[in-house]
Amino acid sequence: MSRLTPASLPPSCDELPSMSSTLGAGRAGWVAAVDLGATSGRVMLGQVGPDRLALDLVHRFPNNPVRTADGLCWNILELYRNVLLGLRIAFDREPSISSIAIDSWAVDYALLRGDRMISTPHHYRDEARVAGVDLVHGIVSPEELYAASGLQFLPFNTIYQLAVDQRDGVIDEHTSLLMIPDLIAFWLTGEQRVEQTNASTTGLLDVATGDWSRTLIDKLGLPESLFPPIVPPGSVIGGLRSSVAVEIGAPESVQVVAVGSHDTASAVVGVPLADHGAAYLSSGTWSLIGVELDEPVLSEASRAVNFTNEGGVDGRIRYLHNVMGLWLLSESVRTWERDGHEIDLTSLIADATAVTGTIPLFDTNHDSLLPPGDMPTRIAALCRATGQPVPSTPAVVVRSILESLAAAYADAITTAEELAGVSVDTVNIVGGGSQNPLLCQLTADYTGRIVEAGPVEATAIGNVLIQARAAGLLTGTLEELRRLVADTHPPLRYQPRSPGA
Repeated sequence: MSRLTPASLPPSCDELPSMSSTLGAGRAGWVAAVDLGATSGRVMLGQVGPDRLALDLVHRFPNNPVRTADGLCWNILELYRNVLLGLRIAFDREPSISSIAIDSWAVDYALLRGDRMISTPHHYRDEARVAGVDLVHGIVSPEELYAASGLQFLPFNTIYQLAVDQRDGVIDEHTSLLMIPDLIAFWLTGEQRVEQTNASTTGLLDVATGDWSRTLIDKLGLPESLFPPIVPPGSVIGGLRSSVAVEIGAPESVQVVAVGSHDTASAVVGVPLADHGAAYLSSGTWSLIGVELDEPVLSEASRAVNFTNEGGVDGRIRYLHNVMGLWLLSESVRTWERDGHEIDLTSLIADATAVTGTIPLFDTNHDSLLPPGDMPTRIAALCRATGQPVPSTPAVVVRSILESLAAAYADAITTAEELAGVSVDTVNIVGGGSQNPLLCQLTADYTGRIVEAGPVEATAIGNVLIQARAAGLLTGTLEELRRLVADTHPPLRYQPRSPGA
């Protein structure tokens, strides 16, 4: 989608007043952010200082999973090749880069024996991995899991995937686990560490201590040697291997830093949250919507509605709910293109905006929508099963997707308010969805709250900010870092419309 311009905004959307983003007194420096998403990756240069926050995309590349005899897997070697290529371009452009950090999607991991990767990371959409749910729940109940980790139930959580590997004899006392960003960091530095925010998505992190849950690990019979030391965001993992330094044209003194390596943790750092009355919505392949808390919410009511307590930067809790997200739209587009249709997404969203009449709504988190494949047919089946009209054109399918997402966001915000005892008056949308004016307006309408949209690159911004603070280029709390985001990347504002408007 092209970047939204003021002239293209709907009548109820206005741009917030521009704030100063000029260079001022103070030292600015350069860092490199590796941001790996479920559909694409990018390497970005960040220039940061007390009144400076600028990003430059130097390399973007696709992330295409591969189906093998072992199942659906990530093409991790191709991703790493592109990371190195992007870093080489970055250092060619700016030799004074002081550090590198990696963020990615959560849950998935590689297994190593010593320094050698022994299994290609499986994709969380690999249907065979859900067999681990019964294996784990036969030993530890869902209630006990939630009390220990605070993590929502998702059938592809790391804990369930590990149970399948354990059943298949892949894991022994010589095996270690690294999440995707930690694997890339290991290949860059030779140091095996697991960053805390991503570890919190495994289901094996003790939500009270922020360390591995020895109780769960022992009950499941997993070797303790499987779990490397945990490091918090802002920690230095190590300098570059000499071979890597030569390959990317960088000094070995360049440090690899742990940031919020779960991409949502970095995205939340990059959300210009104005106050405690704001919710965040990180909108990409998945939609992650919630509030930032100081303490987890571990009630049975919270578990029953599948809210999660994931680790955030500076010890914060990301109390949120997963909604399927723009995967529904992108997979629909892929289906139409496979059928020979040419799809222009900007035009398609404009057509969806013009749709009138009753729009069918469906459960965006229905299990049938998780695997790859013909998304419009599955959406039609859900609408038919609930007695609603079946979307008849691509424009109606898109409108149905976006309205269903907005309705799910409204439900999640109401639930978060009730369970966490907070009041939400603003929704900050970041990521790809912030560039979709129809989704932003519908979110404002369904939630009845002001929506502030942007920045689109919040994840890379959060990555860069924590690196800059680790390097001493910035100081201050998350709130102070977010003020810099608001000053340099002012969001667009959408006002809720009255019903029928």
